[in-house]
Amino acid sequence: MTRRVFCINGPNLNLLGQREPEIYGHQTLDDIGALLLKEAQVFDIGVEMLQSNHEGQIVDWLQQARTEASGVILNAAAYTHTSVAIHDALKALDIPVIEVHLSNPAARDAFRSVNYISPVVKGSIAGLGSVGYVLALKALAQLIPST
Repeated sequence: MTRRVFCINGPNLNLLGQREPEIYGHQTLDDIGALLLKEAQVFDIGVEMLQSNHEGQIVDWLQQARTEASGVILNAAAYTHTSVAIHDALKALDIPVIEVHLSNPAARDAFRSVNYISPVVKGSIAGLGSVGYVLALKALAQLIPST
């Protein structure tokens, strides 16, 4: 299988650049996708950008990743703090997953201290804005076998 990464983004990330730019920055998800695609060329990795506001769709993509991807970058957004379903879907994966957050959830609202994602992923990157996505891709380039 050619090295392919699913970059799965959760609720409200379609509003990046518009919603709370003081927290999430001014880049759009399309901007982040372009940044990742450019970086992916260096590593000869394909990246598929995905975003949904629906928990079940994210679970479906994680299940699809079992057979169609070599790794996953996941920004589960608010579902990080609520979704046992996404937690369970991640446990079913045998490919590396890197969790990414644009902001640092631990430095924000108290309810964001609950994280159902971190215990079942290879690593987590938070608080570095869009750079976190690039770092996640670089990590996956080291973790997934070359073809």
